[in-house]
Amino acid sequence: MNDPLNTAVVRHSPSTGAGSPDVWGIYEPDTGSIQYICADPTTKKAALIDVVWNFDPKNYKFTTESMDQVLDLVEENGLSVQWILDTHPHADHVMASAQLKERTGAPNAIGALVPEIAKIWADLYNLPDAFDPVRDFDHLFREGETFKIGELDVKVMLSPGHTLGSITYVCGDAAFVHDTLMQPDAGTSRSDFPGGTTEELWQSIQDILALPSSTRLYIGHDYGTDERKDPQWEATVDEHRACNIHVKDGTKREDYIERRQKRDATLSLPNRILAALQINLRGGRLPPAEDDGNHYLKLPVNRFD
Repeated sequence: MNDPLNTAVVRHSPSTGAGSPDVWGIYEPDTGSIQYICADPTTKKAALIDVVWNFDPKNYKFTTESMDQVLDLVEENGLSVQWILDTHPHADHVMASAQLKERTGAPNAIGALVPEIAKIWADLYNLPDAFDPVRDFDHLFREGETFKIGELDVKVMLSPGHTLGSITYVCGDAAFVHDTLMQPDAGTSRSDFPGGTTEELWQSIQDILALPSSTRLYIGHDYGTDERKDPQWEATVDEHRACNIHVKDGTKREDYIERRQKRDATLSLPNRILAALQINLRGGRLPPAEDDGNHYLKLPVNRFD
């Protein structure tokens, strides 16, 4: 019997009515990442959110099965891609943004504070001129900015904590909340990467949980739990406020911060982070090829505990 946590799972969450999008979640088992298609049921225009460019950290080999799966779903459902969106520069997977832009012609976008994240990592890699998000993304969304997917309104929320420039996309009754919340039975995401803070993560989560109670919250990752072996990625604001093991109603800010920081102190770096961020901070592009025609990554030594 297949282990669901090792299987590429797809689920459709249909529109609930006027102003509400169709949402497809596509689970990527190697990194526990959830990729999303958010579509206007009327116009069939869609945004692709946090799609993965598959990367094998043992062999440093890239493949495209995840983005191929997402684009196949787009075609099967008669959708057209209007936006390629990322919520932040991911630490545990390589973003497919540039690849999808080339394949679909749609513009790619991320948050307006990503240049500040790029400065931190340019120092850590000692690559002062490597990263230019203004160059590599077509748009950098500001806090409170709005845009359209088809006829649907989308609002951007700044959601720092996991990174200093993470953003949430709120489209009708669907919010793509990335690495803030996990599922209610798993709690919340880590906040110990350079530029992240637990205090800001707490406030970002409070802002998300202040959305209307029936809002469908779509998270960035799921790894199951000791009791649950199938990947899940959708729960309402009400469900999180009632049941989230880290931040349900009644949780005190100082208790959350202490618990999150204690947990984060036990975590090592994700095994893809030092490769992924060099690519993600270029919009999902490899460094320029060298004189032999090949691409190379630079890894900092003894910079992290």
